[in-house]
Amino acid sequence: MKKLSIFAVTLAAVAFAACTGNKTQNEQEGTDSVKAFEQEQIEENIKVQIDSLAVEFGKLKSVPILKDQNGSVVLSDEEKQVKPDYLLSPSAAENAVTLAEKYRTLSALSVDKQIALAYDMPTDEYDEAIAKLSADINDPSFKVLDDVSSAFEASSKLYDAMEENGRINYFWQMSAAALVEQLYVTTQNTDKFISAFDDSTAESITFRIILLQDAIERLSAYDPDLKPISDAIEPLKVLNAITVDQLKSQLEEMKEQITASRQQLFK
Repeated sequence: MKKLSIFAVTLAAVAFAACTGNKTQNEQEGTDSVKAFEQEQIEENIKVQIDSLAVEFGKLKSVPILKDQNGSVVLSDEEKQVKPDYLLSPSAAENAVTLAEKYRTLSALSVDKQIALAYDMPTDEYDEAIAKLSADINDPSFKVLDDVSSAFEASSKLYDAMEENGRINYFWQMSAAALVEQLYVTTQNTDKFISAFDDSTAESITFRIILLQDAIERLSAYDPDLKPISDAIEPLKVLNAITVDQLKSQLEEMKEQITASRQQLFK
């Protein structure tokens, strides 16, 4: 039987903006949205299962888009000349209205900022958009990321902090957004991007999707805002690759479905 594992959040290396002073309207709306989700409502047995998933979550390495096993960017100077036109625009931060949308957009822009950096593209607008979203969200949980190079290094700490602050539903929102954005980016140039994967990584992606769906489905009974996220990633459950070759083939076959999932998350 295959061993289950789950996706580790891979927000990019970002120094999240500290939020001080009086709350803006967006911040107050975000606070109200958090209050609307009563984390204490979650049945204890469900909470234990969700916590267990998060523990496994923190054990996995990040999806290695554009990096080989040594952490080196695999793009050549010639390849960098063809800039990607499929990344989420930093202006998406302006279109994110609800707190959930802000978390998901922050997650995706953090992924795409790293792609932009790999292509030697300017990232000032990404930095501004990420800082704005972070300020709007005003989540004290992000403080655990201050001394790490990426959220992956502190995913367990981030989950614990978001649990303490009543925001574990948004932890899974971010996880779904990061995973879908990474898969979407990979499908845009599968031949090149898949070279950074190994069989172990390919297999883990399969079970990340299964367990991510599991966690979100369980929590959606207490937070209706998660139901659309569950629906968005549902098509991805057909991925069952255990080797790089299988993953490459399946991603190529599912390019349209993955694009559709992305569109549902970032309308």
